[in-house]
Amino acid sequence: MDKKLKVGILGGTGMVGQRFIALLENHPWFEVAAIAASPRSAGKRYEEAIGGRWKMTSPMPEAVKDIIVEDVSNVGKVASQVDFVFSAVDMTKDEIRKIEEEYAKTETPVVSNNSAHRWTPDVPMVVPELNPQHLEVIPDQKKRLGTTRGFIVVKPNCSIQSYTPALHALRAAGFEPETVVATTYQAISGAGKTFRDWPEMEHNIIPFIGGEEEKSEQEPLRIWGKVEGGQIVKADGPVITTQCIRVPVQDGHTAAVFVKFKEGKKPTREQILKVWKEFSGLPQELKLPSAPMQFIQYLEEDDRPQVALDVDYENGFGVSMGRLREDTVFDYKFVGLSHNTVRGAAGGAVLIAELLTAQKYITAK
Repeated sequence: MDKKLKVGILGGTGMVGQRFIALLENHPWFEVAAIAASPRSAGKRYEEAIGGRWKMTSPMPEAVKDIIVEDVSNVGKVASQVDFVFSAVDMTKDEIRKIEEEYAKTETPVVSNNSAHRWTPDVPMVVPELNPQHLEVIPDQKKRLGTTRGFIVVKPNCSIQSYTPALHALRAAGFEPETVVATTYQAISGAGKTFRDWPEMEHNIIPFIGGEEEKSEQEPLRIWGKVEGGQIVKADGPVITTQCIRVPVQDGHTAAVFVKFKEGKKPTREQILKVWKEFSGLPQELKLPSAPMQFIQYLEEDDRPQVALDVDYENGFGVSMGRLREDTVFDYKFVGLSHNTVRGAAGGAVLIAELLTAQKYITAK
């Protein structure tokens, strides 16, 4: 790419916004040109607006420190400075739906980390390796919005990325999961927190995360849905039931998964491992800048995957599986791990933007 695309970060002062900024430092295709946040941050230099709240382990990139933060509601001004935006705003769902459509209607593509548009029928909710074909609804969405260039694409919930890729690979290979039970053990960064912000999480587990179980059970079905009549219609199955638990871990969502296959569609253990090892998608084919070379890895050791050892696999863009074995009630059980703020949040959105750029949905204004 001869000239980098200019990117805006909506909600750039929050944890996911900060992760966007960290990931985009030295990105070969994109550069941060605008940062927008709430009115209390507007008018300040980014470094000043963050103050002591920088939550990444890497230092704040020098290139963003002096960017003057804009009011996110000043849509026209922010949009005029960029080719597209990433959205990580902290608002109500109705407010998010409204403001993301306002940005799209300025002919500015929106790649959103938020959940507000995940069930809007003509908005693709994409994991680039799993369902890139859902981008086909973008022209229909543009017709609804009255745009020629602007649209919205969203990424799914961070927790499902720890197990949905493993199930998807098996479905793609012709094996058919019928019933899935998944318990996710979710890091505190999923709530935008560090231990400094949330000291009561130290040595503690909270067996409830609002809205998370519904998302974990339903969003994989939308990923596996079909495009019909300019909309995405969710799949009928498999039946998924989940429990979502907050655990004292900074980054990394772990899932304990039990799966039963349809009669005659149960793979052998060797087949499962072969499918996972060989699975790749469009990001790998296109060699997108952030795409992991090996999307799914399987670890043979009984005590893996571990957050401390494996969360940064493929720079946080890969997912790790382990402990695959037959079960006395279901067919198989296994453990999955993904980086919730890289693959599961900002990084997943960056990979979507790379795919959209490679396919010419996002271009320079």
